[in-house]
Amino acid sequence: MATLKEIRIRLNAVKNIQKITKAMKMVAAAKVRKAQDRIISTRPYASKLSSLMSELVSLNDISNHPLIQEREIKKRLVVLITSDRGLCGAFNSNIIKHTVSHIRNIGQDTAMITIGKKGYDFFSKRKYNLIKNYPNVFQNLNIQTSTEIVNYIKDLYLNGEYDFIEIIYNEFKSIIKQNIVAETFLPFKKNTESDITSRNIDFIFEPNSKNILFELIPKELNIMFWKALLESNASEQGARMTAMETASNNAGDVIKELNLNYNRARQESITTELLEIVSGAEALQKG
Repeated sequence: MATLKEIRIRLNAVKNIQKITKAMKMVAAAKVRKAQDRIISTRPYASKLSSLMSELVSLNDISNHPLIQEREIKKRLVVLITSDRGLCGAFNSNIIKHTVSHIRNIGQDTAMITIGKKGYDFFSKRKYNLIKNYPNVFQNLNIQTSTEIVNYIKDLYLNGEYDFIEIIYNEFKSIIKQNIVAETFLPFKKNTESDITSRNIDFIFEPNSKNILFELIPKELNIMFWKALLESNASEQGARMTAMETASNNAGDVIKELNLNYNRARQESITTELLEIVSGAEALQKG
């Protein structure tokens, strides 16, 4: 059985760990709230843009647009969004496992772009066609960085280097639940379901609807990728908050057990000392 000193040292160590996990849980909770607010503030713009795009697509034939035109799929590209830091439960491991399985199904020669260090650390050490990595994106998440990444991906598609591009990320559902989403990014998917058309509203477009549509397609891609980054960020913070809460609870259970062991060891030590004193006194009396 461990000595009193050993139990005391371990007890202090677990208490310090519990303080850290509780602090990390509070930080993650604040970041989750902020991430949720950013998602909510983005939705009206994304919804209105999508509605307008649907209206314009229904009015124009844009099948020859370079970002919409479907080609024979010879080369594929997967953009994987993970986190830069750990301590967030199975957030990264689940999406990495999903991506490994997905690439195995569509072809091992599929090229990859990773967003976040965790995805890069995994795939760079194995035989995968990793062409680029974007680390530390979530340390200062902003629309400018998102647009730069989209422009790079868009250029790869327009230059004919890849015929099909998809993004894989964690979609935020709740603090304790995230869904893994694999979404087609390019070629751009035309959505012909329009709320505007169903209301029979006649809009006047200047200069014309086709030119406006061609200008809006890159903006729709930008907002689509930005939304994926926001969803992944909120999912990461939610997963970290849950993981730290679980760790704090587990530390509490360990502390209770160590306190019991400490009290039991202390009682045994006191009992042993009393027995030694009594035995010594009896020996003196007999002597």
